[in-house]
Amino acid sequence: MSLGNTLSKYFNNRAETSEKHWDKDLQTHYYKTTKDKGLAKLEEIISGSSEYKINSVSTDHGEISFHVVKGKKAFVIGTVIMVRPYQTAIDFTVTTESALPFDFGYSSKLIKKLYERINKDLPLLDKQN
Repeated sequence: MSLGNTLSKYFNNRAETSEKHWDKDLQTHYYKTTKDKGLAKLEEIISGSSEYKINSVSTDHGEISFHVVKGKKAFVIGTVIMVRPYQTAIDFTVTTESALPFDFGYSSKLIKKLYERINKDLPLLDKQN
């Protein structure tokens, strides 16, 4: 983790997961489930929490968008993609809504929190093979 990466994590208002992200917490998570079950579980988690408000769900595209309504405001897009049978990737993009052009790492922490919550309900796979 270079100094530039660390600074960009804290002095940015957006965070996104990817397969080969330099930050281990922001790497794509793979679960042993189908796309439909993964999306349904994600929707259940979001709708069951008073912290979030669902904006829209697209089962065809495997996407859910929602707002964080408690604490710092943010807009989140969750993407669920089935890579192979019973190997499904879940990615997030978070944009913090604030007057400042940075969020001191809040968007990254939110992604970590979402993954920790999903890990309780879906079996996490080690890494894509």
